[in-house]
Amino acid sequence: MSTETTASVSTHILDTSVGRPAEGVAISLAARSGWDAGWVALGGSATDADGRCKDLPALPEGTTHVRLDFEVEQYFSKKQAEAQQDAPRVRDSGAFFPEVTITFAVTPGEHYHVPLLLNPFGYSVYRGS
Repeated sequence: MSTETTASVSTHILDTSVGRPAEGVAISLAARSGWDAGWVALGGSATDADGRCKDLPALPEGTTHVRLDFEVEQYFSKKQAEAQQDAPRVRDSGAFFPEVTITFAVTPGEHYHVPLLLNPFGYSVYRGS
Protein backbone atom coordinates (compact mmCIF):
# COMPACT_ATOMS: atom_id res chain seq x y z
CA MET A 1 0.00 0.00 0.00
CA SER A 2 1.17 3.49 -0.73
CA THR A 3 2.32 5.55 2.23
CA GLU A 4 0.78 8.59 0.50
CA THR A 5 -2.75 7.21 0.82
CA THR A 6 -2.53 5.28 4.09
CA ALA A 7 -1.27 5.81 7.62
CA SER A 8 0.77 3.26 9.58
CA VAL A 9 0.75 2.31 13.27
CA SER A 10 3.24 0.81 15.72
CA THR A 11 3.24 0.45 19.50
CA HIS A 12 5.17 -0.81 22.47
CA ILE A 13 4.41 -1.30 26.17
CA LEU A 14 6.54 -0.45 29.18
CA ASP A 15 5.48 -1.86 32.55
CA THR A 16 6.35 1.11 34.76
CA SER A 17 5.77 -0.92 37.95
CA VAL A 18 8.95 -2.89 37.25
CA GLY A 19 10.68 -0.61 34.73
CA ARG A 20 10.72 -3.27 32.02
CA PRO A 21 9.02 -3.99 28.71
CA ALA A 22 5.74 -5.90 28.92
CA GLU A 23 6.19 -9.14 26.99
CA GLY A 24 3.34 -11.29 25.67
CA VAL A 25 0.50 -8.74 25.73
CA ALA A 26 -2.07 -9.43 23.00
CA ILE A 27 -2.96 -6.40 20.89
CA SER A 28 -5.84 -6.09 18.41
CA LEU A 29 -6.09 -3.45 15.70
CA ALA A 30 -9.29 -2.06 14.18
CA ALA A 31 -9.93 0.84 11.79
CA ARG A 32 -12.78 2.87 10.38
CA SER A 33 -13.16 5.42 7.61
CA GLY A 34 -15.01 8.15 9.51
CA TRP A 35 -16.62 8.78 12.87
CA ASP A 36 -19.93 7.35 11.62
CA ALA A 37 -18.45 4.24 9.96
CA GLY A 38 -18.31 0.84 11.62
CA TRP A 39 -15.10 -0.60 13.01
CA VAL A 40 -13.33 -3.21 10.90
CA ALA A 41 -11.14 -5.68 12.79
CA LEU A 42 -7.79 -5.95 11.02
CA GLY A 43 -6.09 -8.53 13.22
CA GLY A 44 -3.50 -8.37 15.90
CA SER A 45 -0.31 -9.61 17.41
CA ALA A 46 1.50 -9.71 20.76
CA THR A 47 4.41 -7.84 22.25
CA ASP A 48 7.87 -9.37 22.03
CA ALA A 49 10.58 -9.49 24.72
CA ASP A 50 11.26 -5.77 24.12
CA GLY A 51 7.56 -4.93 24.62
CA ARG A 52 7.24 -4.08 20.93
CA CYS A 53 4.59 -5.18 18.50
CA LYS A 54 6.34 -5.08 15.13
CA ASP A 55 3.85 -6.91 12.94
CA LEU A 56 0.52 -5.11 13.23
CA PRO A 57 -1.58 -5.33 10.05
CA ALA A 58 -1.47 -2.52 7.50
CA LEU A 59 -4.26 0.05 7.59
CA PRO A 60 -6.67 0.09 4.66
CA GLU A 61 -6.84 3.09 2.37
CA GLY A 62 -9.27 5.71 3.66
CA THR A 63 -8.68 4.99 7.37
CA THR A 64 -9.39 8.02 9.56
CA HIS A 65 -9.64 6.39 13.00
CA VAL A 66 -7.67 3.56 14.59
CA ARG A 67 -8.35 1.53 17.72
CA LEU A 68 -5.73 -0.47 19.60
CA ASP A 69 -7.00 -2.96 22.20
CA PHE A 70 -4.40 -4.11 24.72
CA GLU A 71 -5.36 -7.25 26.70
CA VAL A 72 -3.39 -6.58 29.90
CA GLU A 73 -5.22 -8.70 32.50
CA GLN A 74 -3.49 -11.95 31.56
CA TYR A 75 -0.08 -10.21 31.58
CA PHE A 76 -0.55 -8.91 35.13
CA SER A 77 -2.04 -12.20 36.35
CA LYS A 78 1.09 -13.98 35.12
CA LYS A 79 3.37 -11.36 36.72
CA GLN A 80 1.50 -11.64 40.03
CA ALA A 81 1.83 -15.43 40.01
CA GLU A 82 5.58 -15.14 39.37
CA ALA A 83 5.98 -12.60 42.21
CA GLN A 84 4.07 -14.82 44.64
CA GLN A 85 6.49 -17.70 44.13
CA ASP A 86 9.13 -15.73 46.05
CA ALA A 87 7.11 -13.32 48.20
CA PRO A 88 3.77 -12.86 49.92
CA ARG A 89 0.82 -11.65 47.90
CA VAL A 90 1.66 -8.17 46.61
CA ARG A 91 -1.75 -7.01 45.41
CA ASP A 92 -5.38 -8.13 45.39
CA SER A 93 -5.81 -8.57 41.64
CA GLY A 94 -3.78 -8.77 38.47
CA ALA A 95 -4.90 -5.39 37.13
CA PHE A 96 -7.52 -2.77 37.84
CA PHE A 97 -7.96 -2.27 34.08
CA PRO A 98 -8.25 -5.70 32.43
CA GLU A 99 -7.95 -4.12 29.00
CA VAL A 100 -6.87 -0.77 27.61
CA THR A 101 -8.48 0.61 24.46
CA ILE A 102 -6.93 3.57 22.71
CA THR A 103 -8.72 5.29 19.83
CA PHE A 104 -7.06 8.00 17.76
CA ALA A 105 -7.40 9.87 14.48
CA VAL A 106 -4.91 9.39 11.65
CA THR A 107 -3.94 11.25 8.50
CA PRO A 108 -2.84 9.43 5.32
CA GLY A 109 0.91 9.36 4.83
CA GLU A 110 1.70 9.72 8.56
CA HIS A 111 3.20 7.12 10.89
CA TYR A 112 1.73 6.85 14.40
CA HIS A 113 3.75 5.26 17.18
CA VAL A 114 1.56 4.93 20.27
CA PRO A 115 3.47 3.74 23.37
CA LEU A 116 1.54 2.47 26.39
CA LEU A 117 3.04 3.12 29.83
CA LEU A 118 1.37 0.60 32.09
CA ASN A 119 1.12 -0.39 35.75
CA PRO A 120 -1.48 -2.50 37.57
CA PHE A 121 -3.58 0.52 38.55
CA GLY A 122 -3.15 2.99 35.72
CA TYR A 123 -1.81 3.74 32.27
CA SER A 124 -0.75 6.58 30.02
CA VAL A 125 -0.36 6.86 26.26
CA TYR A 126 1.10 9.42 23.92
CA ARG A 127 2.05 9.88 20.28
CA GLY A 128 5.67 8.86 20.09
CA SER A 129 8.12 9.04 17.24
